[in-house]
Amino acid sequence: MAAKGRIEINEERCKGCTLCALACPQTIIEMATDRVNAKGYYPALLVDPDVKCTGCALCAVACPDVCITVYRQVPSKTRRAEAAV
Repeated sequence: MAAKGRIEINEERCKGCTLCALACPQTIIEMATDRVNAKGYYPALLVDPDVKCTGCALCAVACPDVCITVYRQVPSKTRRAEAAV
């Protein structure tokens, strides 16, 4: 089973630079087109209806404004191995 993840984007801090979208290997980050944040930028959005996010964190590493928090769910087989150590 592959790792699954999700991200949260702080839209108010996002400056819409698109670096996170470019870094995402699953291409599940897009820029908003229907709203702007308080600073006037179109923020990044997670668009992941098929739950393809693996929690790789490349988006968070690429974000110069530290707007992305990554949550990664480790497969249960690995969790048991980690618990046994």
